Amino acid sequence: MLRSEIIGVGSYVPDRVLTNFDMEKFLDTSDEWIRKRTGIEQRRWAALGQCTSDLALEASQEALKSAGVAVADIDMIIFATLTPDHFFPGTGCFLQEKLGVPGIASLDIRQQCTGFIYGLSIADHFIRCGTYKKILLVGSEVHSSGLDRTTRGRDVTVLFGDGAGAVVLSAKEVSDSDRESFVLGCHLHADGRGAKELWIPAPGSALGRPDRIDHEVLNEGLHYPHMNGKKVFIAAVTKMAESLTACLREHGVTVDDVDRFFFHQANLRINDAVAEQLKIPAEKVFNTIQKFGNTTAATIPLGMHEALKAGELKKGMLVALAAFGSGYTWGSSLLRY
Repeated sequence: MLRSEIIGVGSYVPDRVLTNFDMEKFLDTSDEWIRKRTGIEQRRWAALGQCTSDLALEASQEALKSAGVAVADIDMIIFATLTPDHFFPGTGCFLQEKLGVPGIASLDIRQQCTGFIYGLSIADHFIRCGTYKKILLVGSEVHSSGLDRTTRGRDVTVLFGDGAGAVVLSAKEVSDSDRESFVLGCHLHADGRGAKELWIPAPGSALGRPDRIDHEVLNEGLHYPHMNGKKVFIAAVTKMAESLTACLREHGVTVDDVDRFFFHQANLRINDAVAEQLKIPAEKVFNTIQKFGNTTAATIPLGMHEALKAGELKKGMLVALAAFGSGYTWGSSLLRY
């Protein structure tokens, strides 16, 4: 039977480092406040003119090199982002042009912080049914140019960083008893009742205005992210834990069987709470939020690449992924690396 295997991983973060002390210079906040509530110590912000597809290109090239695959061998791009280069077309098309592979399928998905897991599930199903053999899955974000840098937005602005992560998935024939590397399965969920707890109201047709952007939108900061932090925190811990539990149970494994857990990096306290609830040893959870902040769709592949470089992710390891984000959306996945 056909299954998908991650054969290459890559990532990229911009050169510019913003510490919490740098944030103090333009926001009414402090290093102590940020660390205590989020675990974040610093984040990367893109240079002026450096866009989402630029970061994605660097991560993609790294992933292709890691996989030992020529870009011409890729037959689909799946691009997860909430910070596209432009309102339309999809940023995957801009990445495709930069990679020099015209004509192949390109799909953008807007599942915010859960984007990578949704993208992994989509790629896995395309490969399982034999439609495509090699898929480039990318999560890339440039948040810095879309954040409220006034005290009004401080609770959100301190969270986000810029970065990209990418993986190459390849078709593989396996047997029912095969313990080699492949994606075992994904669990995907959503609940639109929480859509306005973490969102950007404008621009959008639901505003009911003749212009998508006007002075009122700008003055009210409707084009910036808005979040109900308390509700999002509770929902994230609850739903990630539930999804992970269901995913592990479906495949007949326990927390003890899993070698590494990669959670979406939104808040270190969220990840610690999930780990505590499921009794996951701290050494099994790989976190990067301390130095990269929340890079939404990029956090999981970025974390996987960091773990790979640090020798914390090795061939044959059983790996569990989990994420929660705006929508609400959430999901989990189990794979053997």
